[in-house]
Order: sequence, then C-alpha cells, then structure tokens
Amino acid sequence: MSKVAIVTGGSRGIGAAISRALKDAGFTVAANYAGNDEAAKAFTDETGIKTYKWSVADYDACAAGIKQVEDELGEIAVLVNNAGITRDAMFHKMSPQQWKEVIDTNLTGLFNMTHGVWGGMRDRKFGRIVNISSVNGQKGQAGQANYSAAKAGDIGFTRALAQEGARAGITVNAIAPGYIGTEMVRAIDEKVLNERIIPQIPVGRLGEPEEIARCVVFLASDDAGFISGSTISANGAQFFS
Repeated sequence: MSKVAIVTGGSRGIGAAISRALKDAGFTVAANYAGNDEAAKAFTDETGIKTYKWSVADYDACAAGIKQVEDELGEIAVLVNNAGITRDAMFHKMSPQQWKEVIDTNLTGLFNMTHGVWGGMRDRKFGRIVNISSVNGQKGQAGQANYSAAKAGDIGFTRALAQEGARAGITVNAIAPGYIGTEMVRAIDEKVLNERIIPQIPVGRLGEPEEIARCVVFLASDDAGFISGSTISANGAQFFS
C-alpha cells in the first residue's frame, strides 16, 4: 500500500506541483486548500488527487481534516506544510490584523497540522515532515515583517522538532524557495520582474514549482532518512545561509 501524504495549500502554485510530484512518486496524496472551491475542483478533475477544505489556522479544523483524510485514505506518513499567505505592508502601516493573519497561517498552521499527525508518526516509528519556508525568512524583506518572521519561525520549528523526532524515525526538514514562477509571481508587473527581481537572482531566471517539488519528493523518501533539521535553500544562488 502506498504511503499517504498531506500537502497543505496543495491545489495551487507550488503546492499543486508538490501534490503532483508526490503522486507520480507513488504516494497517495490529499491536497488541502483553504477557500478556492473552483480551483480545487479543477485540480481534482485534472489530477485525480482528492482535495480537502479547511483552514490551517484553525486547530480544531486541522484535527477534523486530518481524521477525515486518515479515515478515507489511511495513516499519514508524510506532511508537507506548504500553505501560506501574504499581507504585505511597511511596518509603520502594518495592522495587528495583517500581522495576526500571516502568523496564524504561516507559523501557527505548522503547529496545528504537525500536532495532529505527530502522535501517529511516533507510534509507527516513521514520519516525514517538510516545511516550506522562504528566502525572505532567511534574509528578511522590507514590507514583509510579518511574513519574514513567520517563515524564519518555520525554520526554528523545523530544527527543534527534528531533534524530538529523531529517535522516533521522524525527519523534519525545511525548504526555503526563492522567487518561483507561480501565477502570483508572474502577475507582477513585467518591468518590476525584469528590472528589479530577476537581476537579484544569479542564475538569471525564476525557479519553477517543479524544482521545489523535486526537493520535497526526495525529503519524503526513504533515501532521506539521515537528513533531518536541514533547510534546503532553493533560490538560484540569491542568498546563502
């Protein structure tokens, strides 16, 4: 029987690429999404991957969603914490709500989801947790104090939890993508993209969602059992840490 993987934010963008790649690698995939029913249905129709709707910012909703996935597909072996939002503003203009929404989804969401699968992974002595951070969690970014703080927190969470999971056969790793050619990034004004963003990337191009997905597939595999607490920087040499 194939291992079951949950990908949060798994029906669009980087998450959709991760869901597809895990399915192609032989996993049974559940793609979580927060609100876009039309996109989720189109994704399921295209790929055959089941989608499940809940907010990762809601602990009880995560517990219920995880139970539903396990009841329908089986015990969860892999969790990819990919769901994320932005509420950008310069700090002097940032509202408490903008701060809270980003922290609740991008950082507390990791706790909510991981807490729901951790016990089962410990009991079975196997698990793979992959957390999608960001280059801006490593280097910071003006106008993203909330996002950068949350994504830096994802890396700290990864390093601490890797130590707790080690003797239980659970690996916990992070991936920190740079600028990836998702629909959201490609919607940026072409002049800004070509004159301000891409010149910062030494390889001279945006990354592709599939390049992040391949990193996830490796970290989720049996071959990666000795890798834990690591952060893979996938940013085209834009930043080193």
